[in-house]
Amino acid sequence: MSAFALGPALLFCPADRPERFGKALVRSDAVILDLEDAVAPAAKQAARGALIDAHVDPERVIVRVNSVGSADFESDIATLSQTDFRTIMLAKAESAKKIARIDARFDIVALCETAKGVVASEKIAGLENVVALMWGAEDLVASLGGTSSRTAKGRYRDVARAARSRVLLAAAAAGKAAIDAVHLDIADEAGLAREAADAAASGFAATACIHPGQVETIRAAYRPDPKDLAWARGVLAAADGQPGVFSHGGRMVDEPVLRHARTLVARDQAG
Repeated sequence: MSAFALGPALLFCPADRPERFGKALVRSDAVILDLEDAVAPAAKQAARGALIDAHVDPERVIVRVNSVGSADFESDIATLSQTDFRTIMLAKAESAKKIARIDARFDIVALCETAKGVVASEKIAGLENVVALMWGAEDLVASLGGTSSRTAKGRYRDVARAARSRVLLAAAAAGKAAIDAVHLDIADEAGLAREAADAAASGFAATACIHPGQVETIRAAYRPDPKDLAWARGVLAAADGQPGVFSHGGRMVDEPVLRHARTLVARDQAG
């Protein structure tokens, strides 16, 4: 898999609010400084200036830039070339050919958030300069001509779930990390916990969020349950010296099961 390891809780922060940069980094695992949707057109120039003047750890920062081919994208890249920030999140990633031509100094998190982007996610994931994929629900549904990514009960509609799965599979097939979309309902802690737990169990490397209050919920979801961790350590210990498939605790254990166990132990060590 990719060496991308900034998760599990990635916090968005508007790039035109420099007074929040340091606080956001303290309260999360990494920060996504946003030059796109979070910043009004009239404030984008000031936001770029704030990035030039920022004094934060560039190793823990991703900068979301505007879509490739736009005038704002060119200005964003010109600005970042004057800084130490070298990981960008590309909004509305759709064209593998265009992404491949982006300045090689930058590692790219491709945000597949339109119908074209999701369909092209396999090609995008295969690019050398792409280190991770993320998907986005609201722009996706807008690109389809829809009006809502969720049902009245707060669950994703089937088309959003299909896109989420496709981006995750594309990332994994290319050995890259996948980042799950934000949960916009800040008050819905139970819904966020449910989705983050599913993301961790499914293989996402991180979940993005929009409020500091969501960070610990995401961290807890990615943290292995003590019972699961005890099982993982037990089955790995039992595997020592086994020639192949064996039984442990009444359950058949083969290599895929051992890989699940290794992932749980690795997450505990990373946390």
